[in-house]
Amino acid sequence: MDKLQLHGLSFYAHHGLFEEEAKLGQRFVVDMTCWADLSKPSLSDAYEDTICYGKLAKTVEAVVTQQRFNLLERLGGAICEAVFAADHRIARISVTINKPGAPVPVHAGGFSVQINRERA
Repeated sequence: MDKLQLHGLSFYAHHGLFEEEAKLGQRFVVDMTCWADLSKPSLSDAYEDTICYGKLAKTVEAVVTQQRFNLLERLGGAICEAVFAADHRIARISVTINKPGAPVPVHAGGFSVQINRERA
């Protein structure tokens, strides 16, 4: 199975458990890998045969910026659901959401959650 990867998609959004997170917002960074059969576009070199990574990025952006979730786990699940709906050729997804500004009492480079889903 072939992979299509998107790295470092960065969005400002309002996810989190705390009222301050909902009010102030913060940055979220998303990395995503989608598994699909890319043999047709690898032979044809035709745009219409491939999965548009721009469309995938816009799909992720819409979920991250237009909805609100308490948990990164639910945000990751919603991204997977939306990406599966966006292109039927995607068989498997791994999405990692990094929250670099998580409100925790220790200095950290960020916290992340990785969600892995396969099409039913």
